[in-house]
Amino acid sequence: MTASLPQGELTIARMCTLAGISRVGYYRHWAASAPRQEETGVRDAIQRLALAHPHYGYRRIAAQLRREGLAVNHKRVLRLMREDNLLCLRKRAFVPATTDSRHGWRVVPNLARGMVTTGLDQLWVADITYIRLQEEFAFLAIVLDAFSRRVIGWALDTHLRASLAIDALNMAVTARRPAPGSLIHHSDRGVQYACGDYTAVLEAHDIQPSMSRIGNPYDNAKAESFMKTLKQEEVDGRSYRDAHHAREMIGSFIEEVYNRQRLHSALAYQSPAEFEANLHAEGAIPTASRSLATALWGARSRAACYAEPNHKPGSAAAAEQTPIATCP
Repeated sequence: MTASLPQGELTIARMCTLAGISRVGYYRHWAASAPRQEETGVRDAIQRLALAHPHYGYRRIAAQLRREGLAVNHKRVLRLMREDNLLCLRKRAFVPATTDSRHGWRVVPNLARGMVTTGLDQLWVADITYIRLQEEFAFLAIVLDAFSRRVIGWALDTHLRASLAIDALNMAVTARRPAPGSLIHHSDRGVQYACGDYTAVLEAHDIQPSMSRIGNPYDNAKAESFMKTLKQEEVDGRSYRDAHHAREMIGSFIEEVYNRQRLHSALAYQSPAEFEANLHAEGAIPTASRSLATALWGARSRAACYAEPNHKPGSAAAAEQTPIATCP
């Protein structure tokens, strides 16, 4: 039996509360007094989680079981999953290009490289990926808070125009309302992020833009990690009729599953929403703090080291030209 299954009219969690004991203590006593029943109960809980979350590996299932009060470690969960042939689904490898960096718009330096965030709304990362429909492709733009890994803005449509990325950015700004001058927005060098319409929205909210180096996906690793999770746990193995159907299903995954339910290993196996709620409860959310100002200054200093002026020092045009970011 697990903590979520009823015992008559009461759950185990409720009975433990009434008896004044912990669920961990109950399960340990159960394992010692009735080991075969406890083994069956653990297997039942693992199978329930594996069916509910087919892309969860043994570490996440072990973490979820411990949250429910079962005294198990990841090695035991791995052994039981192997014995019961409970293997998580894996992703497919095909990824078409969604970034066009061959454009004439200004490319800004990478301010996020090496930046250590200390709170929410200090660094946002943005990216675009494809979604396969039955008869065409759709494209998903997202904006993610780098500190909590929460998706705070997204938009899905059948085109790759700048308005797609702008819709996701506007959703994020409306949801978070960051303090002016306190935020860095990091993306790749795609035309959607470099064009005048997008940069105008950033300037209107006093958000500092930042862009990755050429051909370096690690600069935007947090956004890439979310896209990987989305493909593995929602998109792969599912067939979307059209963009409306994809928008409905993917929106539900982002808002209900990824943000509120999925355990994130980088957040000590908490969901992004739970992680942010705990920050609020602890009063540990810094705003436009001195630490962020220092991070901004350091990021700009590092970016200057990777910028090459396209003019000679002391020339008449030197004061009017801006260094163009390049990669070492």
